[in-house]
Amino acid sequence: MQCKVEICGVNTARLKVLKSEETRELLVRAKAGDMQAREELISGNLRLVLSVIQKFAGRGENVDDLFQVGCIGLIKAIDNFDITQDVKFSTYGVPMISGEIRRYLRDNSALRVSRSLRDLAYRVMQAKEAYLNEHQREPDMEQVAKMLGVEPGDVVMAMDAISDPVSLFEPVYSDGGESVSVMDQIGDSKNTDAAWLERIALTEAVDKLAEREKKILSMRFFDGRTQVEVAAAIGISQAQVSRLEKNAVGQIKKALFPL
Repeated sequence: MQCKVEICGVNTARLKVLKSEETRELLVRAKAGDMQAREELISGNLRLVLSVIQKFAGRGENVDDLFQVGCIGLIKAIDNFDITQDVKFSTYGVPMISGEIRRYLRDNSALRVSRSLRDLAYRVMQAKEAYLNEHQREPDMEQVAKMLGVEPGDVVMAMDAISDPVSLFEPVYSDGGESVSVMDQIGDSKNTDAAWLERIALTEAVDKLAEREKKILSMRFFDGRTQVEVAAAIGISQAQVSRLEKNAVGQIKKALFPL
């Protein structure tokens, strides 16, 4: 006994499945303007939509919404299918349905992406698909960029912009016990608590210096000037600059590393 699962009020267990010959006959009639045949094609290929939306499960999207969008892709596939070509309808319909769902997910992403970036990403996907069909392999980013006349960095940015966001707590590995999450894999070795405390201590130590000493350190270590250049800018001798610099550095070291 088939399990009853309703999507958009449709009992999926009772969906009709068309045979290849029936599909072909209905497509011919639909192309001739038979609206009844068109309706039968839609209802007879709803299982095709269901099979496609399974690939997009687990993204937090409402299944009913995906089903409706997939049906739009199905209708476009029916209306645009070329009956003169020796191609199964499902071969043509699956990419059309998938493409419609991908566009929906892209345009309704939680992250707002500019229209120009989304359009570039769509062109990139088209270019990759065309290259794959011709060469039987995936092109690299530089090849795609050359095909579209853009910079490789723009291609990478466009594809990153439409990628689904991943939770930091999503598990990426588990050996049956404790799992490893995304957060565990992207630890920041620079912005640690220890480094943060050191920056605070350094800032406090510099704040205690005299204004002239602060200026000398800034010109020496941030502007990259020599002691002679600092001396000329401040109006003192190079020996005085050396002495003041040494004294300032000594105070900072004493504040950071007290005995």
